[in-house]
Amino acid sequence: MDERTRIELEAAVFRRLLQHLREHPEVQNIDLMLLADFCRNCLAKWYSAAAQERGLELDYPAAQEIIYGMPYAEWKAKYQTEATPEQLAAYEERQRRKQGADH
Repeated sequence: MDERTRIELEAAVFRRLLQHLREHPEVQNIDLMLLADFCRNCLAKWYSAAAQERGLELDYPAAQEIIYGMPYAEWKAKYQTEATPEQLAAYEERQRRKQGADH
């Protein structure tokens, strides 16, 4: 497979991932973090960083709007629920384990 085709396929897969996440707003970011160690906000940070690495101005809120398909504040008001104490505890434990693995 040539480089151009690979990049086009990766871009298509990324667009499909975003579509899937937009179609499933019931999947909360905390759930994604607990299961996969990334969430929509991580994607927005990576998107913004990739743009900046290429000399493009794309701040985090603009990247969030690309990822969420709407301004983050709007998505949050429509779809985000409060994390449960159990989810927060599991997230904190995951972060502790990650920090321990980094040392």
